Amino acid sequence: MALHRRRFLQISGALGVLVSVPSVAMLALRGSAPLVDGLQVLSDHHHRTFQAMAATHIPKGGAFALGAADFDLARLFDGYLADQPGSDQREVKIALNLLEFGPVLFERHAATFSNLEPAAQLAHWTAWSTSELAVRREIFWSFGKFVGLAFYDQAQVWPSLGYKGPSYLRMGLPP
Repeated sequence: MALHRRRFLQISGALGVLVSVPSVAMLALRGSAPLVDGLQVLSDHHHRTFQAMAATHIPKGGAFALGAADFDLARLFDGYLADQPGSDQREVKIALNLLEFGPVLFERHAATFSNLEPAAQLAHWTAWSTSELAVRREIFWSFGKFVGLAFYDQAQVWPSLGYKGPSYLRMGLPP
C-alpha cells in the first residue's frame, strides 16, 4: 500500500501535535522567570531554579540567621561555569532542567520546582538525596556542595561560624 502525499502530511501533522502538546504544557507549567542581566552560561530560568534550590538547601533562619537566599549564589555558579568546558555546561543545564521539572516527572505535581511552596520544595529536594536514581543523588550532592562552599565563603556568614576571616586580612595585608 502506497502512502499518498496528502495522507503522509496528515499523519506527520498529527504526530507533530502529539509531540509538541506535552512540551508546550511543560513550558507553560514552568512559567516565566525574572530577567537577570549579565549571565554568561545560565538562562534566566536556570538562574531561578538554582536560586530556589539554594534557598531550600540553606534556608534563611535555619541554622543561621542568613540563608542562601540572601546571596546570589546562582550568579556565582554562573561565573564558575563560564570557565568550565562546554560539555560540563550542557550537563549542568540538563541537571537544572531535571530539577525544575522533577516534581512533574517524579511526583506528578502540576507545578515545577521553582513554583512549589517552600515546604513542598524542601520535601522534593530532600527526596533527591536518597533517591533510588543515582542521577538524582548526584545532582543533589553536587549542587549541595557548591551551595555550601559558596555560602560559607561569604564574609557576612563568618561571624555566625565564629570565623574571623583569613589571617592575611586580620594582619592588614592586601588580598
